[in-house]
Amino acid sequence: MKRLAMGCVCFIAITLIAAAGEKMKYPETKQGTVVDELHGVKVADPYRWLEDDVRESKEVADWVAAENLITSEYLATIPRRTAIKQRLTELWNYEKYGVPFKAGDNYFYFKNDGLQNQAALYKQTTLDAESTVLIDPNTWTKDGTVALGAISFSDDGRYVAYSVAESGSDWNTWRILEVATGRLLTDELKWVKFSEATWTPDCKGFFYGRYDEPPAGEAFQKTNLNQQLFYHRVGTDQADDVLVYKRPDEPTWGFGKHVTEDGRYLVINIWKGTDDKYRIVYKDLSEPYGMPIDLIENFDHEYTFIGNEGPHLFFQTDLDAPRKRIISIDVRKPTVVRELVPQAHETLISVGVIANMFVTTYLKDAKTQVKIFSLDGQFVREVEFPGIGAASGFSGKRTETETFYSFSSFATPPTIFRYDMLTGKSTQLRQASVPFNPADYTVEQVFYPSKDGTKIPMFITYKKGLKRDGTNPTLLYGYGGFSISLVPIFSVARVGWLEMGGIFAMPNLRGGGEYGEAWHQGGTKQNKQNVFDDFIAAGEWLIAQKYTSTPKLAIQGGSNGGLLVGACMTQRPDLFGACLPAVGVMDMLRFQKFTAGRFWVDDYGSADNADEFPALLAYSPYHNLKPGTRYPATLIMTADTDDRVVPGHSFKFAARLQQCQAGDAPVLIRIETRAGHGAGKPTAKLIEETADQWSFLAKVFGMK
Repeated sequence: MKRLAMGCVCFIAITLIAAAGEKMKYPETKQGTVVDELHGVKVADPYRWLEDDVRESKEVADWVAAENLITSEYLATIPRRTAIKQRLTELWNYEKYGVPFKAGDNYFYFKNDGLQNQAALYKQTTLDAESTVLIDPNTWTKDGTVALGAISFSDDGRYVAYSVAESGSDWNTWRILEVATGRLLTDELKWVKFSEATWTPDCKGFFYGRYDEPPAGEAFQKTNLNQQLFYHRVGTDQADDVLVYKRPDEPTWGFGKHVTEDGRYLVINIWKGTDDKYRIVYKDLSEPYGMPIDLIENFDHEYTFIGNEGPHLFFQTDLDAPRKRIISIDVRKPTVVRELVPQAHETLISVGVIANMFVTTYLKDAKTQVKIFSLDGQFVREVEFPGIGAASGFSGKRTETETFYSFSSFATPPTIFRYDMLTGKSTQLRQASVPFNPADYTVEQVFYPSKDGTKIPMFITYKKGLKRDGTNPTLLYGYGGFSISLVPIFSVARVGWLEMGGIFAMPNLRGGGEYGEAWHQGGTKQNKQNVFDDFIAAGEWLIAQKYTSTPKLAIQGGSNGGLLVGACMTQRPDLFGACLPAVGVMDMLRFQKFTAGRFWVDDYGSADNADEFPALLAYSPYHNLKPGTRYPATLIMTADTDDRVVPGHSFKFAARLQQCQAGDAPVLIRIETRAGHGAGKPTAKLIEETADQWSFLAKVFGMK
């Protein structure tokens, strides 16, 4: 790669808002002369300087301030924004309960009273006993930007290890709390990322993964390499933690870990990307000086650890089963694979072992289906749900006879149930009380053809009595990547959109996991264009069926979904009336050079590879913006401390889009402060962000 010098055109902030009917004036953003040569192709990157960390570069910080000012001034001119925000605040103000779980002799659950910035962790001795607060992150900061991340209880319930995330960063600091007394121990584990705490059955400590401390000023941009697995003993300093496993010869590898419930084995799943293809190493914990032993020595298939029966380890796998199955491997005879639950017509998503039975979660046309099997693979029963929707939960241990789950749909708020593993009976514990009437809305599922004829499922939600006359404001939401499945879950933000008279549509694009590994691979690397074709075809179908029309059709997506929106609006700017790309991967030639970007090569490929470069260049949103094009009204969303998809992606895309825009439609970027990729975002920020998006669409679509 050849890099030429950057130019020195000055940056001048212009914050004038256009009058009605006039083209907006944007901050003048300097253009450099950076040109990369990749595989013989010269590629210009005039806004490379916007990749610099906003905390380290005054020039970038000034640009952010100027863009935020013009965006806030524009949004402030929308008369209905105050009413929209007020209604969203009313909708958000309901008690939100998490699914209960048991640790030791107590039950625990998360709860947000309504408008609290963060949910607190509660404890109760029985399901009908009075609850007490165990951890309340709302007391940590006034603005709620320090969040409680993952939690992990010791087997006896004496301790809970928990992570603290600041400003939405993926970097976590782990602490330990004594449950009975609420006493916070002095233990503090830093530079932890992409790892949870896994306790040993003696409850004296846990395994966790961490990285070396990054150089000063590089914590939010430096590529994450050389994760190491440590054991921490309660009450000791992090400097004394025992190194358990590392592979300095393979700096891109990361390590997940599980301790079997009988305490016999430490099972390490080694990953190098996001595609659930694992190598497996195990260590016999009954032999203190025993070395880790390789069990699966390649990254060819998924092997997600489930549990064990002595030396027989259970795995969820796509080995000879693209929709996945359950197998057993005897560590004494590792070449022998025994099938326990065969591949079904539906896609297997997850498995747990509770009451000595497999609790399996499947997707049937993107709707949840849960089946129970004995440990030898015999079908026991299917869990009955109160309608079409999505269920989550079903955690527990093999010694327990109860579990809990939550069920919801687009227009049905979450209801929490206790499930008796012995009788198969579900008992309702709590139902969310949201101030709207679910009976006023319809949820349907349709199947439409993509460009190549592939049938794509899509959920559509709207108010009953809707007229299909092509005039309805419609929000088309998508993701399409990393084998992530979109299911019909409840979202209070979307209720606000539905109440405004909008339609919400969500297709299950290729690249997701809804129909197994073949569906996933059909939207990766050189097949990635299939995902964009599926999304574009969804918009065309909605228009053809007169749900909406181009001037009233908006597209929305975040992260990989932000890439989806960016690619589709550059390929078909004539099809959409508005675009809402959030925290998107917009520069497909350089994403692998920052923080977690290298993990995405499994799905995207890499511009470093000559055979993958052409496809990436062909759809990279930043590189496919064309001067003189009339682009739809666009509100780009990102955050200054996003260290998952660094904000430089959105900065560069926004600057280039503003420069290329030939039409009158506004092109704005909203840059959240003290926020990251999305996890742990305070309620106040969520409401503000949603109000801005719905207000933007209301103005663009002329919604009354």
